[in-house]
Amino acid sequence: MKKTYFLLFVCFFLVGIQSLLAQTPKKIIVEYSDFADINQTEIPDAFLLTGNVRINHDGAILTCNKAYYFQKENYVKAFGNVQMVQGDTLYLNSKYAEYNGNIKQAYATGNVVMRSPEMSLATDTLNFDRNNQQAYYRTNGTITNKDNVLKSKSGRYYAKEKKFQFLTAVTITNPKYVVKSNHLDYYNNSGHSYLFGPSTITSKDNFIYTEKGFYDSKKNVGHFLRKSYIKYKDRRIEGDSLFYNRNKEFASATNNVKITDTINKGIIKGHYAEIYKQKDSMFVTKRAVAINLVDKDSVYIHGKVLMVTGKPDNRIVRAYNNARFYKTDMSGKCDSIHSSQKTNITQLIGKPILWNFDNQMTGDVMHLIGNDATEKLDSLKVLNNVFGIKRQPRHRL
Repeated sequence: MKKTYFLLFVCFFLVGIQSLLAQTPKKIIVEYSDFADINQTEIPDAFLLTGNVRINHDGAILTCNKAYYFQKENYVKAFGNVQMVQGDTLYLNSKYAEYNGNIKQAYATGNVVMRSPEMSLATDTLNFDRNNQQAYYRTNGTITNKDNVLKSKSGRYYAKEKKFQFLTAVTITNPKYVVKSNHLDYYNNSGHSYLFGPSTITSKDNFIYTEKGFYDSKKNVGHFLRKSYIKYKDRRIEGDSLFYNRNKEFASATNNVKITDTINKGIIKGHYAEIYKQKDSMFVTKRAVAINLVDKDSVYIHGKVLMVTGKPDNRIVRAYNNARFYKTDMSGKCDSIHSSQKTNITQLIGKPILWNFDNQMTGDVMHLIGNDATEKLDSLKVLNNVFGIKRQPRHRL
């Protein structure tokens, strides 16, 4: 029994020693300098190193023109052409730097540039914590990553994840667009951006607003949530969830969709929509309804599917599968509706029924014809198997 206790004691003792050794900071090693001196008057308790100074600490190499090495504090102050290299992948250059070997933290100022194979960061002052591999700055910084240039007032870089986090006034400038946000997470390798809070993406073709979104700068696609909308010159797209492909000029919206035609003052609503900008077309489904202004009155067109195609002057609206329409003085239903902006003819196709006050009319096909000059409905044509009925008012005896 005593032997067992003794063995356990030895094991715990060895583990404790290893833990203490692991926690003991490694000493800074001066590998080379052209000259070394001790000047108690100028720099008490420090070695003065000048000319091609090279210092090593736990895998990081620091070079400079001049350094003060405080051996007891395990601390270095470096001057002139300062460079710190970590693992041949992360380079930190500056005019002046300080390095604390006990806590493995570096401070650099004066034309600071941090580089890796994927990016470069330029700022005035930078702090780098080697323990958690994080660098942060509170002065204006510029990050260059291939075609993207990021500028912000402050930021933090996570070396392991190759991720930047910005919490104040960040701008990403790309040849095709500009992103602005106050909270953005950006990943160097993938080119992914995560937007939080009021954010915008501006290009010559459109304007995107979101308060929570994602954008892939390599594939040029984005997904946007929370108060998001896409605004073109002639329309605005809103929805609980928006998807956008810049290369194809394609957008889709899901739930509480609202598409506003800013030229013709029309609105289309539904719960799913696809918009093809290059083809000037869209289709909307799931409780789809189109609202247009005709004769100073709103006309509502409903169908299981609504399709809108063509330029504004030659636009065609189609509604099919149990289509219906309504305005103050007229309403109707049929299998499908075809409305042409160019000809000002709205066709009711497939068992159409039309109501106008106390009148009801049916036929094989109906044409509602508008007048360009007055912007009013001018006439009605009913083709084949025409039947009309009028309800007579009741007379009291």
